[in-house]
Amino acid sequence: MTEVLAAREAAPPFASHQAVATAFASQVIHWQQSHGRNSLPWQNTQDPYRVWLSEIMLQQTQVSSVLEYFPRFLARFPDVQSLAAASLDDVLALWSGLGYYSRARNLYRCAQQVMEVHGGRFPPTAELLQTLPGIGRSTAAAIASFCYGERAAILDANVKRVLTRVLGFDADLAVAANERALWDQATALLPAQAGLHTMPRYTQGLMDLGATVCMPRQPTCLLCPVQPVCTAQREGAPEKYPVKTRKLKRSTESWWLLWAQDAAGRVWLQRRPDAGVWAGLYCLPVFESRDALAATTGAAELEDLPVFLHVLTHKDLYLHPVQLQLPSGTRPGLEGDWVEAARWPEVGLPAPIRKLLSAA
Repeated sequence: MTEVLAAREAAPPFASHQAVATAFASQVIHWQQSHGRNSLPWQNTQDPYRVWLSEIMLQQTQVSSVLEYFPRFLARFPDVQSLAAASLDDVLALWSGLGYYSRARNLYRCAQQVMEVHGGRFPPTAELLQTLPGIGRSTAAAIASFCYGERAAILDANVKRVLTRVLGFDADLAVAANERALWDQATALLPAQAGLHTMPRYTQGLMDLGATVCMPRQPTCLLCPVQPVCTAQREGAPEKYPVKTRKLKRSTESWWLLWAQDAAGRVWLQRRPDAGVWAGLYCLPVFESRDALAATTGAAELEDLPVFLHVLTHKDLYLHPVQLQLPSGTRPGLEGDWVEAARWPEVGLPAPIRKLLSAA
């Protein structure tokens, strides 16, 4: 890396220096091959369906969770044809508990478009992949890189952290122009040659560095293959990168859940609206207050169960289950339908609702 260091000193920022950029890519590729993650179930394949499915599942989700859902999803939908032919309810039911349910709805829409517009084949370029529902620039680049060897830059949260630290890129990423500038730098650092012998290793290597070495807190810089040219490490302040001033504010809500159950053990479920929390899933009817719940049901025999907290990305939900027993043949006077326990796994239920009902 001596020549890398010399070039770094001579021509900062080094993403603009071809020789140094080439050395950077080479170090990432070499490290990934010997120290990166190489045995995950969605790796070692150029099947765009499997790569696409894993990339969507991994968005804002831990690998450990995806390891549970990925094989189960493939067993039910082994290819894009079977996914497109399914119902949205089937897809949401399998996705239940993985969170960020807009991903599942976009997954379903994307599969249908691949069948209808592209004849059942995923487009072979990042540019065309971005035209499909739920596939943004970074996801499109990952698919194109892994499956087609395209020279396309990714910039997910982990990669942003790696590159801003290496480059000393301290511009505020809350500003769109600054993020575009980082995209330019990411593109400049790509291997000089496209191909399936370099691009998958490089792309996976950046992901692996961010996930296992260049972590948000207490990064293990001594294990990093690009540590000799890392600006943040040289400054002794890696945790100040990346810079993003705009923070989403957390909010708190309380929901009252009507747990209406009949003598046969069936539960009354409603489909949630197409926008908002748990959009499109089946759920116990939700009310803004207990008074509203009681007024709607007109029932005197309501039993309040313990309140529990469900934490979403930017919202804390305090859930107040209120149980109502009804005789067979009656209905609670709300939109929805009775659903027996045997069918609960077949419908898309939010994880806390599924857990609540299963514990009864």
